[in-house]
Amino acid sequence: MPELPEVEIFKRHFDATSRGRRVSGVAVRDRKMIGKLSPARFAARLKRARLAASRRHGKYLLIDLGKAGWLALHFGMNGALRHFGKPGDDPAYDRLRLDLGAGHHLAYVNPRRIGRVALVEDADAFIAEEGLGPDALDRRLRAGDFARAIAAHRRDIKSALMDQSVIAGIGNLYSDEILFQARLHPRRRADRLEKAEVKRLFAKTRSVLRTAVRCGAGSEQMLERLPKGFLLPERRRGGRCPACGGAVATLKLGGRTAYYCPRCQKPER
Repeated sequence: MPELPEVEIFKRHFDATSRGRRVSGVAVRDRKMIGKLSPARFAARLKRARLAASRRHGKYLLIDLGKAGWLALHFGMNGALRHFGKPGDDPAYDRLRLDLGAGHHLAYVNPRRIGRVALVEDADAFIAEEGLGPDALDRRLRAGDFARAIAAHRRDIKSALMDQSVIAGIGNLYSDEILFQARLHPRRRADRLEKAEVKRLFAKTRSVLRTAVRCGAGSEQMLERLPKGFLLPERRRGGRCPACGGAVATLKLGGRTAYYCPRCQKPER
C-alpha cells in the first residue's frame, strides 16, 4: 500500500510534470472511484480548472484547483499517479485521466480499485472530516506533540503508529522499519514507553520516512538504495536481521503481519 513516502514521490512527480497546467479534458474510466458525483458532473467540475498547487497529508495527495476546489487522491492498496505524453502510453488500470493540453496527460492508476478520488471544497476541512492526525513529516509536529499522541493509546505501538487519526502517513511496511530502527518490539504498549524510547521513536520515524523518499520509495531500486542496517530488504520469510544476523520473525497485530527481530527488539520487561 502506498504510504507517506510513496505519496510524496507522487506529489513530486505531479509538481514536476503537471502543476500549473489547465485541464482540457477528463476521462472517468471507473465511476466507483469518484464517489457520489456522476462522471459527467465530475468532469464538468474539473474542465478548465488549473492545477495550481499540491500538498500531501499522510497518504493523501491534494491538488488545488482554484475556484473548483481540491482534488483529493487516496491510492488504496497499489494505486499510483502517472504522467504520460503519447496516447498509446496511457497506463493499464487508468481509472481517471486528466488531459492537460500540449500532449500532457495525468493518470490515476489503481489496479485493485481500492482507493478514492474526491472533489472537495477545502483541503483543511477535508483533512479534519477524515479524522486525520498530524502528518508524520510536518515540520510543525514537535517531539512533545508526538509523545502525547502516542501515550494516549493503551495498545501496541505498531497499531498506534498505523492509526491515521494518531499520526498520518505510516502503514504496515514503514511501521516495521521504524520500530526496528528504534529497537522497539511491535507488541510494546504505547502508553508504557519510557520517555527516552518515545524520543528515539520520533527521531526514527522522521529519519526512516525521509530516507525512503530519498531512495525512491515505491521504485524497483528502492531496496538496493537503502542504507545498510535497514530491515526492509530482509522483511520476508527467511529474512535475516541486518544488525545481528538472527532470523526475522513475524506476528499478527490487528490483522496485519509485523516483521521484527526478536533479539534486537525485546518485549516489555
